[in-house]
Amino acid sequence: MTRPLFVAIDTPDLDRAKALAAKVRHHVGGIKLGLEFFCANGRSGVRDMAALDLPIFLDLKLHDIPNTVAKAVQALRPLNPAIITVHAAGGRAMMEDAKAAAPEGCKVVGVTVLTSLDGDDLAAIGVGGDPHDQVLRLADLAREAGIDGIVCSGQEVKAAKQHWPGGFFVVPGVRPAGSDAGDQKRMMTPRAALDAGASVLVVGRPITQAEDPDAAARTIEATL
Repeated sequence: MTRPLFVAIDTPDLDRAKALAAKVRHHVGGIKLGLEFFCANGRSGVRDMAALDLPIFLDLKLHDIPNTVAKAVQALRPLNPAIITVHAAGGRAMMEDAKAAAPEGCKVVGVTVLTSLDGDDLAAIGVGGDPHDQVLRLADLAREAGIDGIVCSGQEVKAAKQHWPGGFFVVPGVRPAGSDAGDQKRMMTPRAALDAGASVLVVGRPITQAEDPDAAARTIEATL
């Protein structure tokens, strides 16, 4: 990825999504489209966004039995995504099948622990240890499965990079200094996350909800 900053376009409104992407396109390395966008606009919406000629990060966090996930990835192949996410907790076989089904050049990355979760949240769903331990456990599983990397918070990316030097690390939940945390519990500034080993940084609301999204993206890019 030539530019590490990806903007998260989390809106069901296709026209708004295209307008936002057009405003920031010269200061970001790609567009992240998640469930909110995909459920509203489907594959045709992704094609419309791809017409802006920016790499597309399909953040659908696929998690099902291996055969179902593989067929879902196959169905997405014509969109030629640059990055696609699956849940690492789906297991080794699921991740292996997802990678086998992905188009050539597509980075398949495993979501480890959502940045909206902390240790108390993990305990509530029966996961022992803190987020750091769980991220490294799932990073090992992702590497063994042969996928490209993981999604983790900035707080874990340094240890994950040391654990997996050749991995591809997507860090969401990054916020410029002084930004509102929103629903993120484990945050880091974009510069700090990049220095810690992030390959791709995902920024949403600090750009998309800014009065001037272009200026916000340009300001973040300047720190990198």
